Amino acid sequence: MNLIKDFKDYELIDCSNGEKLERWGNVILLRPDPQIIWNNGDLVKKYQGQIDAIYHRSNKGGGYWENCKPVKDRWTIHYKDLTFQIKQMGFKHTGLFPEQATNWDYMREKIKKSNRPIHVLNLFAYTGGATVACLSAGASVVHVDSSKGMVEWAKENVKASGLEKMPVRYIVDDVLKFVEREYRRGHKYDAIVMDPPSYGRGSNGEVWNIEKDLNRLLESCVKILSDHPLFVLINSYTTGLSSEVLANLLKTTVLKQYSGIVTSGEVGIPIQNSDLVLPCGIYGRYESNE
Repeated sequence: MNLIKDFKDYELIDCSNGEKLERWGNVILLRPDPQIIWNNGDLVKKYQGQIDAIYHRSNKGGGYWENCKPVKDRWTIHYKDLTFQIKQMGFKHTGLFPEQATNWDYMREKIKKSNRPIHVLNLFAYTGGATVACLSAGASVVHVDSSKGMVEWAKENVKASGLEKMPVRYIVDDVLKFVEREYRRGHKYDAIVMDPPSYGRGSNGEVWNIEKDLNRLLESCVKILSDHPLFVLINSYTTGLSSEVLANLLKTTVLKQYSGIVTSGEVGIPIQNSDLVLPCGIYGRYESNE
């Protein structure tokens, strides 16, 4: 399992009974997480007076934030030389998945060591964690997401990290349709990163189902890879999907056309002052031999 480290502005303090207590900068949040089925005490009682906000699930779906102390509408946190805008979102999220820091490091290292111009395509790009990471390593990025609001947030993160003058394009579109159009246009990319949801809708209501559509998307992505691709990285949070499935997808698409290696595994976050780790998703990577 790949674990995050050196993330000074983020800390997983404790986990118990479906909840995780986290520090985001100087803000302490208590949020639900279905992976946490062990009992380590009542976190509300255990950390009474320390929690800034709690997310409560609703029986009807969704939920709401209860602010125990005043919390700013948004605040910034840093990972190494990267800066991100954080805020309380309607469905328990904060706009950033800190466990992805291990993948940010991987991409930055690959890009810097390549010693050549790298063009990156970031699909299901959300608020731009991978976009910021790749730009900071000197790559050019095309950032694609079906949500205009998330794309605007990504622009803020790029600007907050002082990278707004780097070569980046922001596209609000259905990812599969965009990739197929890029093929018709003859555009090529040296690296592709994607974070596909289990289910979703495109900018014009297109329905996405990871089990039905991910293989088709990868087949289309192979057609827009350059002659010497650097990496293809898939992240997933889909419950029940094995990392080996992502490896198999990459082996039967990308590895059929290009030499290199495929690896897969889990990403996770160490829990403070314990030997426990919170699993936070899976990844599959194709990478060239360079």
